[in-house]
Amino acid sequence: MDPLAQFLPQVWFFILALFLFLYVMLDGFDLGVGILSLTSSNEERRGILMTSLSNVWDANETWLVIMGGALFGAFPLAYGTILNGLYIPIFLMIFGLIFRAVAFEFREHAKRKLFWNYAFGLGSFLAALGQGFALGSVLQGITVDAAGRFAGSTWDWLSWQSVLVALTLIQGYVLIGSTYLITKTEGELQDTHYRTAKIAALTTLVGAVFITISTPIFYESARTRLFQEPFIYIFAAIPLLGALLIWLLLRSLSRRQERAPFIWTILIFTLTFAGLGLIVFPYIIPMSVTIYQAAAAPSALVFMIIFMGFLIPIMLAYNIFQYIVFRGKVTGGHYE
Repeated sequence: MDPLAQFLPQVWFFILALFLFLYVMLDGFDLGVGILSLTSSNEERRGILMTSLSNVWDANETWLVIMGGALFGAFPLAYGTILNGLYIPIFLMIFGLIFRAVAFEFREHAKRKLFWNYAFGLGSFLAALGQGFALGSVLQGITVDAAGRFAGSTWDWLSWQSVLVALTLIQGYVLIGSTYLITKTEGELQDTHYRTAKIAALTTLVGAVFITISTPIFYESARTRLFQEPFIYIFAAIPLLGALLIWLLLRSLSRRQERAPFIWTILIFTLTFAGLGLIVFPYIIPMSVTIYQAAAAPSALVFMIIFMGFLIPIMLAYNIFQYIVFRGKVTGGHYE
């Protein structure tokens, strides 16, 4: 294989992984806060939760749009196959994102906010559920023909494995949403999210342990890869590091630290992404289509890298600027 034709797909695999990671981190706490809003006991608490997102939520979702466009440009075969196989989960996700966006805006001007409150929370839940089903289906494999095109049925995405991944992802979003709210709230509301963070940490751990154990049992391709050297040593270290990070997270919650739980949660997500990336690589559709089979022409990949080289720093700078400006506590529906 031409070295350039081998190197460029690897670069774009990393770029797409970065986009996905940034989206899950940023919109993950956004969706988690939306799901947690369903449990708010009164309108004042719900208003604080909504205000904590008011200046950042729309920029968070930009990474999903960029990732979709980059996947289409860099790996068009994978884009077409994944969308064909995951129409329902992707539609569920898009519907949830649209529903929560409309609810967020309409709630501000509504005299009776109850409907829009639940619409925002349920939209967040549906978006997270659709993402979980999509992730679970991709990890378990999409049925393709010899040309790499989708050859399965409409409901292939629905299995007990994808349900487990979806529920675990939702708990992960609730966890990062809770730790985010710990940094943004105070008093009784902050106490509530210390408790929700502990519960979500434990439920996420249970789901992650079950996924880790069941993956090599039920998937021969994953089992073969996991028990090869040097991967066996790497994957042996990841659960140990994960257990350490969970312990550090729970300890920081017990000590009622404000920023440490959010940092430990980000590191847990980072470790999870690193493990998934090592399992999947070099497949863009596990375990059927590699990044080399699905990649666009090298000239197109080079052009896109130049374009993204200008775009990514601007987006990162904008995100960082937002979080610096709106870094304070939220009390009574406004920033301190």
